[in-house]
Amino acid sequence: MTRTDGYLLDHRQTEATERLDAFAALFDPTTFRHLAAVGVGPGWRCWEIGAGGPSVVSWLAKRVGPTGRVLATCTDTSRLVSVARPPVEVQHHDIAIEEPPADGFDLVHARLPFVGAADRERAVRTMVTSLRPGGHLLVEDTDLALQPLLCPDEHGPEQRLANRLRHGFRKLLTDQGADLAQGRTLPRLLRAAGLSGVRADAYFPLAAPACAALESTILRLVRDQLVTAGLATDQDIDEHLGNVASGRLDLSTAPLISARGRKAQGNGAG
Repeated sequence: MTRTDGYLLDHRQTEATERLDAFAALFDPTTFRHLAAVGVGPGWRCWEIGAGGPSVVSWLAKRVGPTGRVLATCTDTSRLVSVARPPVEVQHHDIAIEEPPADGFDLVHARLPFVGAADRERAVRTMVTSLRPGGHLLVEDTDLALQPLLCPDEHGPEQRLANRLRHGFRKLLTDQGADLAQGRTLPRLLRAAGLSGVRADAYFPLAAPACAALESTILRLVRDQLVTAGLATDQDIDEHLGNVASGRLDLSTAPLISARGRKAQGNGAG
């Protein structure tokens, strides 16, 4: 994931590891399903963009085997030390501003690639440029506007408090210029970049254990901003965190949109 110094969920904060682990627990099965459908196999050359942790990189490494290559790039490589051995190569790279580190990849995968990226079209073109003819691109991003509620079943005061705090979090994001509806644009961006056979789906977790872990981590990250902006009180947040810990809330997250397409066989991007 790329980032800017003003990004609300700054990766340098203590809770970053917990948040990334919870996100992986929620969405890795969906990502693996799409990667398997693409057909990743022995000898493939893969580029994993914005690798926030080792799980997807490790999955790819097992699939490509010793004859393949997995290039894992991100702006903070500290969480990739454990997998930095053949066939995995780890590099610092920012998809938002830098050219691709190589080309001729059979697969390029990016999950949440547009955090801090002002030009999403350029980022997708960079990914497509790095593909070999016939190569596959899989891009995944959340869409907070598709599912705005933390508790879709808003049947009591605990759920209403949860949803009020979620609305506050969404306001913080939009005030920073975040596009809450960017996930749904992925199929169009892939087609505009010249890919064929574009398809997409959405995965929407509900009442999964990792939803609670993700929510508590996010609330700790943005607590001060919510209070300073007058969107919540410390008492509100303490009460909600207690409700989350109790396990009584059926929590959801924003759906993950997974879009994939293929570069044309022959010259050009398709």
